[in-house]
Amino acid sequence: MTSASQPAPARPTSRDVARAAGVSQATVSLVLGGKWRGRVSEATAARVRAATQDLGYRPNLAARSLRLGRTRTALLVVPALTNEFFARVYTGAAAVAAEHDFGVVLYPSPDGTGPARDPFASARAALDGVIASSMAADALDALRGADLPLVMLDSDPADTGVAARVNLDIADGMRQVTDHLLTLGHRRFLHLASAIDSWTFAVRAGAVRDTLRGVPGTSVQTVPAALDVRAGREATEQALSAPGPRPTAIICDDDILAAGACKAARRLGLRVPDDLSVTGFDDLALATAVEPELTTVQLPAEQVGERGMTALLSVLDGCPVESGSLPVRLVVRGSSGPPPPRS
Repeated sequence: MTSASQPAPARPTSRDVARAAGVSQATVSLVLGGKWRGRVSEATAARVRAATQDLGYRPNLAARSLRLGRTRTALLVVPALTNEFFARVYTGAAAVAAEHDFGVVLYPSPDGTGPARDPFASARAALDGVIASSMAADALDALRGADLPLVMLDSDPADTGVAARVNLDIADGMRQVTDHLLTLGHRRFLHLASAIDSWTFAVRAGAVRDTLRGVPGTSVQTVPAALDVRAGREATEQALSAPGPRPTAIICDDDILAAGACKAARRLGLRVPDDLSVTGFDDLALATAVEPELTTVQLPAEQVGERGMTALLSVLDGCPVESGSLPVRLVVRGSSGPPPPRS
């Protein structure tokens, strides 16, 4: 004979947590909502967290969202899912979001940097805010009228209409690269520039020009290329095969272009760095996969995502947003060295 099935135990409530911790439900809400500092003692907050864990309590996020008028969802708009940098940005944003019971919807612009279809029938109803890379700025057109707070990553400080901004010190990174090559003795440069028309790449080009402007005897040729290895290789082959003195160093806007430049050098019978130095930007996994490994600028991609999500949460809570650009760091590896003798 089978026994009658037992009813499932009742799901613990915030009232149960309050009773177990010896506090009010309001105190439980403050602690679990992360708003207890200055209102509740550390010891009381610890008691509430312990009771929550002991009881296995999980907040009813759907009910809380209705009560607060929030979906607890952010949209992260990036130019592509295949780019490692943006994957790391997402990792950082998602980590901070999870700590605050938020979700992050990752949305790539279908054409890389072109317009994107509105991913939601009603963005205002589905989202609390948007975090977006400046390289995907055109993808935001469908969301502009949704009255959502917008946090821009790596974007022009002069642009208006954003709630907050998180920038890297891109100009300093390019200055570090250029100064490194100047110190090694290089004076003839090729700047292999991304053909994407965005603020971040304009800053890189400006930093190279400004750094070289004050150094006598220097020259720089700028050659644009699409942001892929093949385009970088073809543009470099053409530039290095042109008449006249050959550049002794190539400054690339991205590690992907730098990989293309290294391939071009090998096809032309040039050794890196003995005959030609090549530098990248971003410090992707690719930078240590090529041989010699790339001298490049390391960007704290996960920290960009963390700062972007933190900024959005601050805007939603009406709190000040942390200011200042994130520092970047030159990583010197085997692809850069002194120019060849009699160059």
